[in-house]
Amino acid sequence: MGRSSTGPGDDRRARIAAQRAAHQRAQRRNRLLIASGAIVVVVAVVLALVLTHQGSGGQASGSASPGPTGTELASLTAQVTTVPAAVLDQVGSGQATSAPSAITGAPLTSGGKPEMLYIGAEYCPYCAAERWSMIVALSRFGTFTGLATTHSAARSGAGTAEPYPNTATWTFANASFTSSYLTFTSVEEFTNIPDPSTGGYTTLQTPTAQQQALLEKYDAANNGAIPFIDFGNKYMSVGASYDPGVLQGLTWSQIAADLHDPSTKVAKSVLGAANYITATLCKLTGNKPAAACTAAVQALQARI
Repeated sequence: MGRSSTGPGDDRRARIAAQRAAHQRAQRRNRLLIASGAIVVVVAVVLALVLTHQGSGGQASGSASPGPTGTELASLTAQVTTVPAAVLDQVGSGQATSAPSAITGAPLTSGGKPEMLYIGAEYCPYCAAERWSMIVALSRFGTFTGLATTHSAARSGAGTAEPYPNTATWTFANASFTSSYLTFTSVEEFTNIPDPSTGGYTTLQTPTAQQQALLEKYDAANNGAIPFIDFGNKYMSVGASYDPGVLQGLTWSQIAADLHDPSTKVAKSVLGAANYITATLCKLTGNKPAAACTAAVQALQARI
């Protein structure tokens, strides 16, 4: 099974509880399928294959287009990683619904630099939303290579419907990040491909023992919900920092274009969250570089 994922707002704990209940129901259904014998399993597999080919809003539910490739991907990546500082400053906190919170622990570093650890999954719609903000923010401190587009899932292997299905997003599974100021480490635990044998999703990457320990320590109140971000063991964030519904029905190109217009809902949401991430990272780097840690960004640090 995949980890539960969580979104923004005061009802976060209620959503997490609801998601846990949904996963528990999926587990019970899965046990019944196994007990029913090979015929039922075959039917379930066939049903899952049918579901993956059904269309939904111009995208298939489980086989939606993975997104742009080639020169189109290169252009899209450039657009998302070069949002002007003036646009970001104009948005400020925008429509972000939460900010990272302080935690206490031994400094988390890698290569002599503060480390930002992200644990998520490709199926997770809240991770899908958060990645846009993470890429915008981190690109102010360094350079990504190997970014690829994907989408959140529509249904799990047990047939359970996911919220915000097929949200256009990115994956860090094969990406790397280079920076003079910090280290970014990502773990995409599961793909967006349903696994009928478990009722969840296909495993993609596995956290190290240290990463799992951090998740269990700082994310215990949410039962290890994702997306989970640890900022150098000084600050943490769990769940999407804005309403993922803002991205529903939009293509990668539409979202990327909106990021350059501070009047759009997408910019106010994605960039508002990106500014909080940037402000947190600036606290770890001593407000360097100056191009990222602007006066508008530093003004948000008092809220973290």
